Amino acid sequence: MTKETKKTTAASDYQPTLQKLYKEKVLPALLKDMGVKSPMAAPKLEKIVINIGVKEAREDIKALDIAREDLTAIAGQASQVRRAKKSISNFKLREGMPIGVRVTLRGARMYEFMERFINIACPRIRDFQGFAESFDGRGNLNLGIKEHYIFPEIDVEKSPKAHGMNITFVTTAKNDNDGRLLMQYLGMPFKKSAK
Repeated sequence: MTKETKKTTAASDYQPTLQKLYKEKVLPALLKDMGVKSPMAAPKLEKIVINIGVKEAREDIKALDIAREDLTAIAGQASQVRRAKKSISNFKLREGMPIGVRVTLRGARMYEFMERFINIACPRIRDFQGFAESFDGRGNLNLGIKEHYIFPEIDVEKSPKAHGMNITFVTTAKNDNDGRLLMQYLGMPFKKSAK
């Protein structure tokens, strides 16, 4: 076996810790709780979409470049510029203007990001009490973050303005209860409900 063959085998065998946890512990627990036999019926994480809106991009295109670099550093994957779909005069917005950046994570990168988000970024949020359970009715979780500085990849000197971001965890769950169950098992810190 040559060195190159060993490298590709090692790379294809790699699985993030959270993905292993899902297969070994979360999946059997979900099957038991939901009362289904087929692993295909259990909900799983499909993709994670991260958006940063950059309203300053109308006047200063450098702000968009900084946001794009920051999002690329956070996600570990190149982000794409999103443009306005229609003109809105009240917001001084014309069709085709750059208004934000977005990245969609799947596979190993998705699990790596979620693990970093839960274990490293969330504890850095000021006065963090847990996230509100804001599901969309189809088992997908939407979270709003006020400052992107919670991610250790961000250099505050290079990125002078704090950007808010929206993170959407898209699941294969049919309803919010199944999506909530999946997210709880994966370790998402939700607010404790007062009893």
